[in-house]
This record gives sequence, structure tokens and C-alpha cells, in this order.
Amino acid sequence: MLLDGKIALVTGGSRGIGRAIALRLAGEGAKVAVNYAGNQTAAEEVKAIIEQHGGAAMIVQTDVSDSTEMVARVHEELGGLDILVNNAGITRDTLLLRMKDEDFDAVINTNLKGIYACTKAAAKFMTKQRSGRIVNLSSVVGEIGNVGQTNYAAAKAGVIGFSKAAAKEFASRNVTVNVVAPGFIDTDMTAVLKDSIREKLIEEVPLGALGKPEHVADAVLF
Repeated sequence: MLLDGKIALVTGGSRGIGRAIALRLAGEGAKVAVNYAGNQTAAEEVKAIIEQHGGAAMIVQTDVSDSTEMVARVHEELGGLDILVNNAGITRDTLLLRMKDEDFDAVINTNLKGIYACTKAAAKFMTKQRSGRIVNLSSVVGEIGNVGQTNYAAAKAGVIGFSKAAAKEFASRNVTVNVVAPGFIDTDMTAVLKDSIREKLIEEVPLGALGKPEHVADAVLF
């Protein structure tokens, strides 16, 4: 197995893309800590699937924007930390002129500050052991923008810049930082869109279909 003996933390790992990533890493032999915000049942299900297939997993509920304790707990209970996948993300979509300050702040805190907090906490262990892999989830929206998502686009664009800078800081310690920026993926987040909006999104995809979480998981594994 590619990740035999490795220990991974996946934020937002209970559903959608995060769930697929957690299962993919576990399938390659990694012990996986599944972080979740509120859906404990979904997190427990991911843990159970991993264990049913002979893997090891734990779940941990934490707001990723304040995650120092979570990272330390994972390191202690699983015996280290080799891989961090910063996947947790939320949306609070509305047009800019209608957007409330709290909707902007909530998306920035989870989608950008959360990555800052988790990366900073994990890097303290990884740089000391001179080994680590950090993968941050951005989005095509962070590169091309999208109507009604100024907060989300700002956060996801910020992830790209943050990751480029962090990669330069940690490279000398053999800790890499990379970004996966998915297009439109078939998840709970896109399932709530109106049919007309979904159809428009699909028209923009050359293959004529939304991507699947497993496609993103394969990229993260690589």
C-alpha cells in the first residue's frame, strides 16, 4: 500500500469530497483522523467503513479555524502526523450587495483561516520530523470567480496564494504544500442548486457531467 504506516488528518472528512479522500487514503493503508463540524453520524459512518476494511480511524469534532488542540490530539492518539488534507469548507452564497458581514466572515474563517490554523499546527510537527505532505482544497471558483460567491471566491483564491508561500517556507524541511482546485463536483453542496443552475454548470464542463468526489480523492492521493 502506498501509505502504509502513514497518519493522515482530513478536515471536513465526514461528507462529500472529504469523505472520499478519507476513504481513499485509508484504502492505501493510512491511519485517518476524520474531522467534522456537526454531523457526527456521518463521521462515525466513515470511521466504521474504514475499520470494516481493516483500517484504523478516529473522529474529532473541531472548528477548523481554532484547531491547535485537534492537531495535537491526533498526533498523540494516532502516534504522529504525516499528511494533512485541508478540505473543510462552507458556502454562504448571495450577491455582494445583499451579503451580510457575518456571511463573509464565516466563509473566510472556515475556508481560509481554517487552512492557516491547521497548517500552522501541523507544520510544527512535520518540520521537526523533516517530513510531511499538506494538500489544500481550493476551487475553480477561486480562479475564475462566480456570481453570488464573492466570499467563497476570495477565500479559495487566498488558499492558492497561502499555499504557494507556505510551500516555499517548508520545502527545506521536506514538507510539501500543494493545492487541488476542483471544478464543479457532485456533492451535497451542489445538490441544493436549482436544476437550471446545475444544467448551466454542466454545459461548461467538456465531458458534459459534474465531477465525482472520487476523482478529487485520486488527485489528493497523488
